[in-house]
Amino acid sequence: MKMPPWLKVYGDLSFRGDCPQESAEQITFFNRLRADYPETWGRMALHPKNEEKRIGKQFAQLSRDKSMGLSPGASDIIIPVGFACEMKRQDHTKSKWQPGQIDYLKAVHSAGGFACVALGWEAAWEAFEEWKNSRG
Repeated sequence: MKMPPWLKVYGDLSFRGDCPQESAEQITFFNRLRADYPETWGRMALHPKNEEKRIGKQFAQLSRDKSMGLSPGASDIIIPVGFACEMKRQDHTKSKWQPGQIDYLKAVHSAGGFACVALGWEAAWEAFEEWKNSRG
C-alpha cells in the first residue's frame, strides 16, 4: 500500500496474517466511540454507505443519491468537525481501495482536516485520540 506523503497511516504496515474483516473492525471502533463519548464524538460520528455495487436500474438511483449528497469515496469514519479515517484490515494486503477514497482524504486534508488510514480498529482509535488531543 503506497501512500501519498501527506497521508498518515496508523497501524503496522508489516503485519501479515489472520485478522478480522474491515466491517468487524469498524463495528468495534464505533461501539467503543459511542460507549466512551455517547453525547459528543459518538453521537456525531458516521459511516456513509457509499460502496454498494450497482446493477441495472440502480444506476438511476446512484445518480439521484449523488444529487442528494452521496460522495463517492467518502471515508469509513467521519466526524463532521474535521476527522476522516479510511479503515482497512490490519493486514492491509487483504484490503482494496475503492475509487475516490484517496481523493476524498486529500480533499479533507486540503481543507485543513485530519485525514488518515487505519489498519484495524485499534489503529483507528489511536488516530482518533491523536486528532482529539490535538484540538486543544
